[in-house]
Amino acid sequence: MAVNSVRQFVPPTGPTVAVYRLADGYFATDDRCTHGEAELSEGDIEGDEIVCPFHLGKFAIRTGEPTAAPCFAALRCHRVTLAEDGNLYLDWPE
Repeated sequence: MAVNSVRQFVPPTGPTVAVYRLADGYFATDDRCTHGEAELSEGDIEGDEIVCPFHLGKFAIRTGEPTAAPCFAALRCHRVTLAEDGNLYLDWPE
C-alpha cells in the first residue's frame, strides 16, 4: 500500500474494515461511518484523518475519534501488525 492510502478488507466474519497506511505505520477501523451508511475506504485521507465520502465528517485514523461533524460516535479500531514476510495481520475480536 502506498503511504496515505486506504483499502477495504472484508473478513470472513464481522464488519468490513478500512486499513490505512500513514507515514508512521498501518492502522485499521471499522469501514462503516458511525453517522451514515458510507464506506470510509471510499473516503479521502487528509493528514491523519479520514474524510467520510457521504457527509464529509472526519475521524482520527489512529484513534477512531470523530474530529468533524456530523460524526459524533467513535469508530472501533483494530490492531494491525506488519509481519516480516510483508503481510498485514489484524487482531480480530472473537
